[in-house]
Amino acid sequence: MDHFDDLLAAARNQPQPQRLLLVFARAECPPDATPDERAAFARGDGGALAPAVCVDKLPEEVASFDALLAESQAATPDWRILFVAAMDGRGGFAPNTDEAVQPLRMMVEQIKGGRIASFLAVDRDGRLVSVARG
Repeated sequence: MDHFDDLLAAARNQPQPQRLLLVFARAECPPDATPDERAAFARGDGGALAPAVCVDKLPEEVASFDALLAESQAATPDWRILFVAAMDGRGGFAPNTDEAVQPLRMMVEQIKGGRIASFLAVDRDGRLVSVARG
């Protein structure tokens, strides 16, 4: 798997229906950044990822990465990384939106704390990427 569309296809083919948890994150310059870090951020390098918008969707509600990208432009056009997780359904039914609220909140808090290893990260081209801390 190397693209968001591969993830969509995999989610659609799971034995139990899935609900995708999506958190769009912006890059921000931390308040305690050094002058060198601030300069790097001004050039478009570095910074800290901060959750901006979160949403849950059934895989069937997302036609493709391009469609999701177009939809995201209205809510947060300057996002840098999309973090993705999935919830398994039960008994042939996908989790509903109400069931996704708490896991989404926990996901946002984990991203704020830099605990991102358990999520897939997607860049603005739809490629799955590794996001290093540091």
